[in-house]
Amino acid sequence: MRKLLILSLVLALVLTAGLTAGAAPIKSVMVTDVGGLGDQSFNDAAWRGLKRAEEELGVTIGVVESTMMTDYEPNLANLAESGADLIWAVGFLMTDAVDNIAPLYPDIKFGLIDAVVDHPNVASFTFKDNEASYLAGIFAALWSETGKIGFIGGMDSPVIERFEAGFRAGVKAADPNAEVLIGYAGNFNDPGKGKELALTQYNQGADIIYHAAGATGLGLIEAARETGKYAIGVDSDQTVLDPEHVVASMLKRVDNAVFTGVRDLVNNQFAAGHRELGLAEGGVDLAYSRGIEIPQEIMDQVEEAKRAIIAGEIVVPGTRAEL
Repeated sequence: MRKLLILSLVLALVLTAGLTAGAAPIKSVMVTDVGGLGDQSFNDAAWRGLKRAEEELGVTIGVVESTMMTDYEPNLANLAESGADLIWAVGFLMTDAVDNIAPLYPDIKFGLIDAVVDHPNVASFTFKDNEASYLAGIFAALWSETGKIGFIGGMDSPVIERFEAGFRAGVKAADPNAEVLIGYAGNFNDPGKGKELALTQYNQGADIIYHAAGATGLGLIEAARETGKYAIGVDSDQTVLDPEHVVASMLKRVDNAVFTGVRDLVNNQFAAGHRELGLAEGGVDLAYSRGIEIPQEIMDQVEEAKRAIIAGEIVVPGTRAEL
């Protein structure tokens, strides 16, 4: 009986090992918004999160790039049909697409960035963009010598309004007399329009401009280089694109959100619902260029504002009405 029991246990272990070895790895894929890969910003940040998941967790990854907004639903549906386990929709422009597609595939998990959809198979991640934008505003006001500061948004939407409101609040907190010039491109994938808006604001006296415009913002960086003025990047650390002119960058850790969602699925801990990530959660922050000297007093004031926001001593507006 003892030999029979031992033999049974050995066979069970062999079968379990065989099943584990033969199990297909989890597949997590993403659909970009119209900015696509190479935006050096939002979509690239999400892709970094998937690449990290591939390297550290052994998952299979993939990406489908959208060229127009009508691509969103078919791209999501095609990936669902392909047998993906977790599909990421990168950007609030895909809210309706996820809302329509997710219920059709209840056994597949979806991750949505920058918007909230209430389905039992959707994890929604949003960010307190206004908090780190407030830090960018303080930086810009203290850096500026003209007292004129620019902001360029992609599409005028609740998400980008958070960037604008937080930034303007930070500027006014550091310099109540500063003037903030506002421009919107109407999209996230037109660097030419971004450059045009930036040159207009520089010509109006702005010496530093912050953008929340995805690939459109690459035009701002080109304009800063050509004019010898300054820019503040967004989402990814864009200071690396031109360390002498992109003097700071608002970090939106989309990569961390994506990696966390994949890791949860791997660990059988995937949780639908809404998670909001701010300074306290490490979801947003401000990075400085390492290619130009940043005065210590500026960094000290930014750090003090960061501490106060985390402590609840400063409540950053997230809309123009709150501002």
